[in-house]
Amino acid sequence: MYVCGITPYDATHLGHAATYLAFDLVQRVWRDAGLRVHYVQNVTDVDDPLLERADQIGVDWEALAHREIELFRADMTALRVLPPDDYVGAVESIPEIGKAVRRLLDNGAAYYVDQDVYFSVAATGRFGYESNYSRERMLALSAERGGDPDRPGKRDPLDALLWRAKRPGEPSWDTDLGPGRPGWHIECAVIALNRLGESFDVQGGGSDLIFPHHELSAAHAEALSDSFPFAENYVHTGMIGLDGEKMSKSRGNLVFVSKLRGAGVDPMAVRLALLDGHYRSDREWTGGRLPAAERRLARWRAAVARGSAPPAERVLDLVRDRLADDLDTAGAITAVDQWAADQPGPDANRDAPALVANLVDALLGVRL
Repeated sequence: MYVCGITPYDATHLGHAATYLAFDLVQRVWRDAGLRVHYVQNVTDVDDPLLERADQIGVDWEALAHREIELFRADMTALRVLPPDDYVGAVESIPEIGKAVRRLLDNGAAYYVDQDVYFSVAATGRFGYESNYSRERMLALSAERGGDPDRPGKRDPLDALLWRAKRPGEPSWDTDLGPGRPGWHIECAVIALNRLGESFDVQGGGSDLIFPHHELSAAHAEALSDSFPFAENYVHTGMIGLDGEKMSKSRGNLVFVSKLRGAGVDPMAVRLALLDGHYRSDREWTGGRLPAAERRLARWRAAVARGSAPPAERVLDLVRDRLADDLDTAGAITAVDQWAADQPGPDANRDAPALVANLVDALLGVRL
């Protein structure tokens, strides 16, 4: 499984958290089924948003990236997200990215515009299959999400930047392409190919990555490997909104995990609140969501603190069944709610509370 990581120019907000919780559940369900999991995640530790943010607040871009990466990892640990096997930065990957861009140039899938290198979306003959978006929608999203469809000299407005030649005042690295830095999409393609091979099971991220990022990452990888498809499944999480708007830096409506932790909110309540809704659905972080999760957490903890309780086998089966059905976390939570509400009867036993605590921990990632 490959899940696209953060660009570390700001703290982890609840939209980030919801995405990584969803893929944490995938990993937990796979492991519970006895599968060996190889999970790779990148961190885009050099890119325009990071450089712009560092310049805006007057700090060194590397120091900003380091600070936000460490904060992200602390937030993920607090939320009990199982770490990836490989956590790979763009900067450390530049030598392998440079070699990949050279291969794309050599096989005709890439070309120069001035000193920059662009990928030709015509290279594989399959561009567009991942998103199935219309060309008009692709052009609009490209302009909105970091592309440059209007740049003169490109063969196709949708062609994507692979290598950005050195600009004054910007960081750069020396490769046989000349000094510069990588584009966004080639980063994930190369990191995934070199650690997971030419095809793997799940490529994950937020729904805002469907296009252009996942579409172009797939095209880059398939042009490099001559293998299809890049990922067997593309899985995308919904957006978390506040007051009817998607959480985003530009809107200034972010709710940060670290701020909630700093205010004394139990991270397990935050996790429960984000799991109470389907991962693919856009949903609101409303005023009542967190208090409801805190009350649920207290009920569950009280239930597992009992000396005896109803048997755990049925709730274990129900939670597994619900998570196996496209990660139906709301259904899994309802199953635990029902067990917690049931009064011990003649079949109650002393082992049930510990067993339920273990299953909630292992499958939902909530420590009771």
